Amino acid sequence: MPTPARTTRADIISAARALLETGGVEAVTMAAVASRVGVRPPSLYKHVRDREEMLVLVTDAAVDDVAERLRDAQGTLAALARAYRAFAAENPEAFALILGSRASVDRLADAAAPVLAAVAALVGDRDALAGARLMTAWMTGFIAMERAGAFRLGGDVEAAFSWGLDRLQSALRGQPRA
Repeated sequence: MPTPARTTRADIISAARALLETGGVEAVTMAAVASRVGVRPPSLYKHVRDREEMLVLVTDAAVDDVAERLRDAQGTLAALARAYRAFAAENPEAFALILGSRASVDRLADAAAPVLAAVAALVGDRDALAGARLMTAWMTGFIAMERAGAFRLGGDVEAAFSWGLDRLQSALRGQPRA
């Protein structure tokens, strides 16, 4: 009779995400994850093929987290942008990992659905994808610069984020700026 599993795939993903946030992608090793879940490294191979698959699973879990937060947001572009920014602040390494090429297209589409819907409400279905790409590019760029400490010229970064959101929403609505 085989010995019972001492860990689960969910435990492994959770441990890998914790290691990711404390030490970056380099900290996510089979040995480190095994230690964190209390098994020997070879035991992980019952649940994941290799480190690359583990990183894909971690990325997918992070995208699922973003998707859930965006679905739970109020549905306005401002609420969605703030939820996305909050995720990045709480999970900076996972945010960076999502921007890589490991996430599945289906998961990314699920995460993008609330943004597409909010933009479609402003611009219509025909231009929704272009508008969602504009919003996502601006939000991601702003957040990446903020995370990197690139806003060093003074001023209120929160006010700048709100100002940018307002301007983009006005532009998408086709309204002149105030």
